[in-house]
Amino acid sequence: MSTRVRTKICGITRLEDARAAVAAGADALGFVFYPPSPRNISPEAALDIIRQLPPFVTTVGLLVNPEESRVHFLLEALPLSLLQFHGEEDNAFCAQFDHPWIKALPVQPGSHVAAMIDAYPDAAGILLDAWHPDLKGGTGQTFDWNSFPRESRKPLILAGGLAPDNVAEAVRLTRPYAVDVSGGVEARAADGSVQKGIKDASAIKAFIDAVNAGVE
Repeated sequence: MSTRVRTKICGITRLEDARAAVAAGADALGFVFYPPSPRNISPEAALDIIRQLPPFVTTVGLLVNPEESRVHFLLEALPLSLLQFHGEEDNAFCAQFDHPWIKALPVQPGSHVAAMIDAYPDAAGILLDAWHPDLKGGTGQTFDWNSFPRESRKPLILAGGLAPDNVAEAVRLTRPYAVDVSGGVEARAADGSVQKGIKDASAIKAFIDAVNAGVE
């Protein structure tokens, strides 16, 4: 495998984390606009971060079953490169905003992944994530990477439970267009618990280094 695998660091809430991700070589930063998420960020705070980013960094706005008015508001308020829909939105809903978008799809045993992908013909790409009965992303869980399609007409992004210690293997096995990580590069408290929304600069660098190692 010689094609470079791109990396998105999701759940950015602080400027210093955004800068650390860019310095480590991240291609994209994800901003979560979903209040139930511990990584939720206000449009105002996201704008403050985005305004201070260097050129050629893709900014992604993550939404879960949003109202149409909410999407329009965010697109007017923020210079988002891409929208990421993480709920039960259908192709028509996602496509109506005349803005590039990707669709996150939850994978569980028995999922017909190819058919799921085909339901979103207008997506710029498809993100395959671990299924969870309650959470919309950020589960910290993996799914069976053997179910990841070997070929697709859409760029495929691998997510779900990725971390510095497993992403190289994941890349070698699935050969994705890109990988997406959130909890796997977050800081740990003294008791070992994840500090959701707070990134660890050394973990981000280790993650991206491991992605590149998986490509080689």
